[in-house]
Amino acid sequence: MPNILKKMLKKISKIKKWQLALYAVLLFVVIGLMFSLRNCGNEQPTMVTVNNRVDCASGGDTIDVAIEYSPLSYYTYSDTTGGFYYELINLISHTSGLKVKFHPIVSLNTALEGLDKGVYDFVAAQFPVTMQNKENYLFTEALYLDKQVLVQRNTGGIAIKSQLDLAGDTVTIVKGSPMRERIMSLSREIGDTIYVISDPEYGPEQLFMMVASGDIKYAVINETIARKMIASHPNVDISQAISFSQFQSFFMKKDNSDLCGKLNEAIQKVKKLPEYNELIKKYFY
Repeated sequence: MPNILKKMLKKISKIKKWQLALYAVLLFVVIGLMFSLRNCGNEQPTMVTVNNRVDCASGGDTIDVAIEYSPLSYYTYSDTTGGFYYELINLISHTSGLKVKFHPIVSLNTALEGLDKGVYDFVAAQFPVTMQNKENYLFTEALYLDKQVLVQRNTGGIAIKSQLDLAGDTVTIVKGSPMRERIMSLSREIGDTIYVISDPEYGPEQLFMMVASGDIKYAVINETIARKMIASHPNVDISQAISFSQFQSFFMKKDNSDLCGKLNEAIQKVKKLPEYNELIKKYFY
């Protein structure tokens, strides 16, 4: 037997029984910690924020939400994450136990395509509850009121002082936005053509910035977003309304009535909490 092995066996033989027992306990503790850490890594947290490059739904009891990047819905700034929809959904999740995974999206069209393909379970974006939209999607109960406004530059005066002034002109909207239908209706109301460009890449916040910088002439976005941005852009005017006030809600595919029922129950519960009123004051007043 090699001398090294003899020395090791000799040392082991000198270890007392209580020491062996202690080593055994410590070993079990270490193994237990390893399994705990592994299980923690496999647990799904209540809220997960990921990017929008997903190919399939999460599965299980996780609810996939396409949430719109905007000052109202969802934003990240430095180490801060916020937004009315983001905080509301978190509140719904914590009070109702629903597991939700966020998928931030810039383009509303991306959200609609993902919803139709089953990648997302519901969409949290500025998408009004109208009769036409209700033909295609299922909406939860109303969360707040909003309306659509014209974004234009104000350099010593504004060009569009009434809806009639849009005759023969062009406005830009987010691709997939139901604002197209409203503008087409307005075009019929004024008896003249209003041309519409549907931007496939940018959201309402970006369109506002493009008007402010002079890259595009006019944009139509929701008033709540426009009001959030107007303070830092004195050269922009949002005084001209394009629509009446409309309800805003979460929406999903028409065959997903079970999820709609769960969300409505959760929304009704949350609306009774003081935290909900605090969110309304924070983002709308």
